[in-house]
Amino acid sequence: MPSKYWFLKQIKLFSDLPDEEIRQMEQVTRMESVKRRQFIYLPGDPASTVLLLKSGRVKLSRVNEDGKELTLAILEPGEIFGEMEVLEGMPRDTVAEALDDVSICVMQRSDFEAMLKKDPNTSIRLTKLIGLRLKKIESRIEDLVFKDVPARLAHLLIGLSKEFGVQENGQTRLNVKLSHQELANLIGSTRETVTATLGEFKKRGWIAFDGRRLVILRAKELEQLLHPLTRPA
Repeated sequence: MPSKYWFLKQIKLFSDLPDEEIRQMEQVTRMESVKRRQFIYLPGDPASTVLLLKSGRVKLSRVNEDGKELTLAILEPGEIFGEMEVLEGMPRDTVAEALDDVSICVMQRSDFEAMLKKDPNTSIRLTKLIGLRLKKIESRIEDLVFKDVPARLAHLLIGLSKEFGVQENGQTRLNVKLSHQELANLIGSTRETVTATLGEFKKRGWIAFDGRRLVILRAKELEQLLHPLTRPA
């Protein structure tokens, strides 16, 4: 199994840190395991740590007063989370849930803040990372306001294909497993509506399924759904 030192070296945020500082981080962090479907933190929890995902997937979401969930992000290994509340000095305002059995590297707030002060380049990269994540969230909120479910789902699939897609014979296989409920939470819809919409996409020959993996056959038609004047009939 790769060492904690090797894992920390792979985090893009820390890519320019000298070995000595990586070794120091290795000393002040600890590894934790979280079982599938368990919560890592909940709204209102104190933001005393920053978390680095070593293995498995983590879902970040918000739940409104009616219990409706909106997924903000699906995190893959190598990503950092929980940093925004730490920087703001506020309690957690999102839900972090393990979608698989996950392994996370935990860093105390004081050690994280000391590292940022010591290395300005890491602070700059962190600012860019936070900005990119916020941009994705803003784009998802715009979809909820201005797009119908087929367009929102098409937009999501196109985004997933760019982030997790593997090209095979002119097709794009999504190298990420998401249930229909997880897809629904990502676009602010229901599982039943997502299932019906995926069925329509499949009927039109735009997508196919290989087990739980989704394959995009005709990305152009999905992209046309995002533009009302060029939508296929």
